[in-house]
Amino acid sequence: MSENFGSSGQIQPLSIGNVVSAAVRLYRSHLKSYLNLAAIAHLWILVPIYGWAKYAAICGLISRLAFGELIYQPESVQAARSHVNPRLWSFLRVGFQVGISLLLIYFGLAIVGGILAALLGVVLGSILGTSGIVVATTLAIIVTVGIVLLGLIWFYSRWVVAEVPLAVEENINGGESVARSWELTKASVLRIVGIVLVAFFVTLPLVFVLNYIPSLFLLKLEQGSTIYSIVYFISWIGSLVGGVLVMPFWQALKAVLYLDLRSRREGLGLQLREPPSPDFR
Repeated sequence: MSENFGSSGQIQPLSIGNVVSAAVRLYRSHLKSYLNLAAIAHLWILVPIYGWAKYAAICGLISRLAFGELIYQPESVQAARSHVNPRLWSFLRVGFQVGISLLLIYFGLAIVGGILAALLGVVLGSILGTSGIVVATTLAIIVTVGIVLLGLIWFYSRWVVAEVPLAVEENINGGESVARSWELTKASVLRIVGIVLVAFFVTLPLVFVLNYIPSLFLLKLEQGSTIYSIVYFISWIGSLVGGVLVMPFWQALKAVLYLDLRSRREGLGLQLREPPSPDFR
């Protein structure tokens, strides 16, 4: 059954649940194709610079394939790759631009949060005296962490679909693709935050089992020992498998979100369908 984005008279945005469930359906219906691409992408990460560009381009490729399904214009992997590959270095630029921007924002927010936390500590210390030192320290840490997390989530929500316009639209470069994401998400930050959080909790069990649990064992082992090396290798493999399994879901989610944002802001009379089950490769 189709889920209507809206008619030319009125565009109805998808709910948070609809966006996530649509991404899940896309992921499940093209599981083999998407996982093959994700595995290749994660192997490319091992190659500096060029491999990182290939990884970023394959992320965009998966989003383009998902977007084509959503608008009833499915492409083969080869056809979609012919559009994405010439923009290889633009995808790398998008990744670096967003990553460096978030890193600078992190440091800026940490400084602002630290200053505010210090002022709060001084005020509470003067009011509560020595007995309030623990309370002041705890509140200062909470304020700093809260400011950093909220700020990063807000900015990430503005750039969440930064690579999708580059993968989908014509006559656009990396910088313009990042700006396009900023423009499309302008009035939808809170809803996007909700979508990201729901998607995070959907993937959390898998990530926890494959990424975090093996790493916890390393904390209790002596570095340099044989058992440490074995557990480290298992942890590395688990992280790689977790990345391969999760990445296509997030790229499909970005495709759904990008289409929804365009429908709401630009009045596109498009429909979101349940993808067909056969692999179109």
